[in-house]
Amino acid sequence: MAERLSAATLGGLPGAVARPGYDRAALTTGIVHLGIGAFHRAHMAAYTDAVLAGGDPRWGILGASLRSPDTRDALAPQDGLYALAVRDASGERLQVVGSVTRLLVAPEDPDALLAAMSAPETRIVSLTVTEKGYCHSPATGELDERHPDVVHDLAHPGAPRSAPGFIVEALRRRRAAGLPFFTALCCDNLPHNGATLRRVLVRFATLRDPALGRALEAELRCPSTMVDRIVPATTDRDRAGIAEALGLDDAWPIATEPFTQWVIEDDFARDRPDWARAGATFVADVAPFELAKLRMLNGSHSTLAYLGYLAGHETVADTMAAPGFAALVRGLMLEEAALTLPPVPGLDVAAYADSLVARFRNPALRHRTWQIAMDGTQKLPQRLLGTVRDRLAAGAAIDRLALGVAAWMRYATGRDERGEAIDLRDPLADELRRRTAGLEDAAAIADSLLGLDAVFGRDLPADQRFTGAVTAALSGLMREGAAAAVARFGVP
Repeated sequence: MAERLSAATLGGLPGAVARPGYDRAALTTGIVHLGIGAFHRAHMAAYTDAVLAGGDPRWGILGASLRSPDTRDALAPQDGLYALAVRDASGERLQVVGSVTRLLVAPEDPDALLAAMSAPETRIVSLTVTEKGYCHSPATGELDERHPDVVHDLAHPGAPRSAPGFIVEALRRRRAAGLPFFTALCCDNLPHNGATLRRVLVRFATLRDPALGRALEAELRCPSTMVDRIVPATTDRDRAGIAEALGLDDAWPIATEPFTQWVIEDDFARDRPDWARAGATFVADVAPFELAKLRMLNGSHSTLAYLGYLAGHETVADTMAAPGFAALVRGLMLEEAALTLPPVPGLDVAAYADSLVARFRNPALRHRTWQIAMDGTQKLPQRLLGTVRDRLAAGAAIDRLALGVAAWMRYATGRDERGEAIDLRDPLADELRRRTAGLEDAAAIADSLLGLDAVFGRDLPADQRFTGAVTAALSGLMREGAAAAVARFGVP
């Protein structure tokens, strides 16, 4: 068995592998990150690594898992180090990232995490907890006051479970100690993610203590961001190949694409890292960038995931190679989504669509359609339904958008086209099963799922243009299958 990647074994890496050139022992924790999963480690942690390499040691990252100890158990024996493998058709480039200096598991010791968030040197608390981690209604963007974790955290504020519960309790402790609030920085794919996070936190704080809610309303900074990098789940094949290249075992390396983008609203309570040195863009208004990404990239990605999975394709690249899929997503981007966008500074929409198609086709990334398909009830409102609403308001067609929504409905029944069970991962999975149990008719399935107010609101189920288009698309999927439905949109 090879030695394990760690601070002690860094010197034995091959010369082609980039590694931290700064003194990790001199780092202090300026950032506490909630949700230290694959995306964070391929994105924000890599940007921060460049800041540390530039000579500013104040921005070490304490990473916290809110549920599982898996990441801590993998990386703690490695002193927080892990390999980042950047892959495309030309090959692989390896970098060891050193910005994560400490790891915690919140359920094991919530007070340790709260203490770190309340420490004077912590100036940013950032999040990648996925859409469902905000305990909000995706259709409205408001705090879900009946969410079990919200109910628990309001009753047990010193031992929270949720991201809002931890953040609000840490802010309360800072206020009681006379410390300034940290900046809360959302890095998840939510519309107006900073404003959404702020609204959730202020409401949660107000439910706890109206005076605390007023303080957050007056002082809390939550910059909006747009994040973009495709990061598939790590496989055993990834681990074996990267270990061979390193000459060391790495329990949890990350594979990703060369492309990376981070647009950040420059609205911080205190100082911030110079992430621009790694290519981040600071702007006054993130909204146009965010909307373009959510509607063109994320909307297309989810559509590909549901249709590709139903058609029997394991990965996005496999899906893009099948007849009709590239034409479908290009049309979805340019003929439906792009026409709802305001002008985006510096964005050539056609070139952006071309770049997305090329990224989806990257053969070196085995991004599973099943992985992207997770948590559809949380993703649909911002990825597809906002575009639907704007198209309907303009009296425009929604053919491809309706097919994407219908594909999610077909997937949500829990059975694929061969009758095999789907491993349905969604916070509303039980409700989806209840609503579709025993139904075989497209109209009945569509009508039942459209009753999910948290997903569709009240307006879309009342619009016959939407319900008719989705029901027709679902009927086609159930009658002829995803491959045939997609083929009607042309050949790439």
